[in-house]
Order: sequence, then C-alpha cells, then structure tokens
Amino acid sequence: MKIICVGRNYAEHAQELKHEVPKEPIIFLKPKTALLQNNQPFYYPEFTEELHYECELVLRVSKNGKHIQEKFANRYYDRITVGIDFTARDLQRKLMEKGLPWEISKAFDNSTVVGDFIPITPQMDLQNLSFRLLKNEQVVQEGNTRDMLFSFDKIISYASRYFTLNIGDLIFTGTPAGVGPVEVGDYLEAYLGDQNLLSFQVL
Repeated sequence: MKIICVGRNYAEHAQELKHEVPKEPIIFLKPKTALLQNNQPFYYPEFTEELHYECELVLRVSKNGKHIQEKFANRYYDRITVGIDFTARDLQRKLMEKGLPWEISKAFDNSTVVGDFIPITPQMDLQNLSFRLLKNEQVVQEGNTRDMLFSFDKIISYASRYFTLNIGDLIFTGTPAGVGPVEVGDYLEAYLGDQNLLSFQVL
C-alpha cells in the first residue's frame, strides 16, 4: 500500500508557511513504513529539533482505479478518519532552501499517524466535515472540508492520473492552518465532529 498526501490544500495553511496558494493539488507520497496505527505511542525522532503536527482527514481507497473521472471518484473510497502528518520542519526548511527533495522530513518511519476508520455514510456531508486536534486537552488546530481548495473527489481524480489507486491505499487530504510544535510528553487527540478517532502519547 502507499500513502498519498496533499500539500497546501487549505489557503490559510499555505499562507501561514509563506507559500503560494496552489492552482492544482500538490501531491507527495509516503511509504508503508511511515504508518503508525492503533493509538501506539510516537517516539520523537533524534534527527529533528522542530517537529510539527499537521492534522488531516484521511480517506481509505476501496477500489482499484486509474484515470478516474471526478464525477465517479466517490465510488473509490469508503472510509474516513483523522490522522497526523508529522513534519521535521527544520529539515524541510533546509532542504527546500537548497531546492532538494524533502522526503526525509515527511516520510520517515512512523511519521504518518492514523486513527480509527469509520464508514462513509449517505448522511455525511463531505463538503462540511469538521475536525480538530487537541494537544494536552487544548484545541490547537481546527478545520472543515468546506475550506479545502480541492475536494475529495478532485484529489482522487487528480492523483489517479499519475498513480494507480489500489485497495487499502490511504489519502491524506491536507492540513488547515494552525500547525505547530510537539514535545516529548505531549498527548494528542484528534476528532472528526464529536468522535474521538485518535489519541496517543509523544515519547
């Protein structure tokens, strides 16, 4: 399986990092070894001094597909959760300044924390899903899909132009404004609406 991630999918997040707001999805990949599940603890990596959380909604691909038309894209995912894309911001900044690939700042082992998936139902308004992240019981990041630059279906369609989507692939759909640092000892909880789908300790 692969993890497909979307960068700068919320305008305010792009602006807080002083990046241009994109006109089409920015896609990057993470390997399976980046995945951390089942509320296991996250161990702060030794190669960074500036680790940031980025809370996102995550889709699970339920059907194999390539060159998927946007109007049919909703047939290709069936479950959703919240997740955290951990970023070694100091490494990313140095690599970007040199114009180099920045995978080591994003795709390192256990950098992609995923909560419990729940089924997508007809009652869900996918254009108006709220989610939030708490750090030590304080809300530090909030988002809503109505503020996304590119919808779930647009992301599916766009990504499938370049990569075949396979059952079990995960799609991180972008983080809203409010990213920030974590430290050893922090306790993180992520909610989709009122449902707590992810909670774990940073060690």
